[in-house]
Amino acid sequence: MSVPIEQAQPVKPFVLFGAELREYRNRANISQERLAEITQFSPSLVGFIERGQRTPSRNFAQRCDDALKANGELVRLWTQVTHAASPRWFRGWLDIEQEAHTLHTWQPLYVPGLLQTEEYARLVIRGEPGLTNEQVEKLVEARMQRQTIFARTTPPMLRVVLDEGILHRPIGGKKVMRRQLQRIMQAAESPRIGIQVIPLALGATTGLLGGFVIAQLPGGADTVYIDSATHGHVTNRLEDVKAVHGRYDTIRAEALSEPISIELVREAEKLWI
Repeated sequence: MSVPIEQAQPVKPFVLFGAELREYRNRANISQERLAEITQFSPSLVGFIERGQRTPSRNFAQRCDDALKANGELVRLWTQVTHAASPRWFRGWLDIEQEAHTLHTWQPLYVPGLLQTEEYARLVIRGEPGLTNEQVEKLVEARMQRQTIFARTTPPMLRVVLDEGILHRPIGGKKVMRRQLQRIMQAAESPRIGIQVIPLALGATTGLLGGFVIAQLPGGADTVYIDSATHGHVTNRLEDVKAVHGRYDTIRAEALSEPISIELVREAEKLWI
């Protein structure tokens, strides 16, 4: 009589981070209370994170790494588990985004993730049905982690075209919107980030069919990410890439110049005071 072999259950990403944190803490012979004191987090939070019951922030991972002299290992692990916390269908795009030297995006409904503030991102993500608070926080952390590509020695070029309606859509109220529009203006100060706006007065445009991102990779074919109601579609199929490029060229040709666009953002920001 054969005995069925019990299949090992996959370890949840943040349980793995918690176990590694505990291992480094034990090696350093430091209690949870002492680590909390050094890093200026509460002992209860340290305990929750070690048990995989809370989502660590990058700041938490960095402070623990410094306190435990982990030589960057906890931060690297945090990056990996944050990646793993993203939906499976999105992980392939995260790898592409990391490799891209140039990203072009059109967004008709909300600020793209690479430029979102944490507050704005939390509200956008919370709009997805069926997510628990813990899942929301993990996705917010993953989105914030994506933005670290701009801290690289040579960050990618980012070209963004937004619909003007985004500047006036009340996501989170005045305080959240004001900070988000300030974030856009701050990003536009970088010579590697360009932002243009499609004016509402234009009416119907090609862009109303949906948002997308074009990633240009070193020595490789372009890849596109296309938004959908359920989850995005990632493809480097030549016909799809050509179609998205054509749509992007049309949208960008209809957009206001960068200086006028930023002035429009600045005027919109004043309305949220």
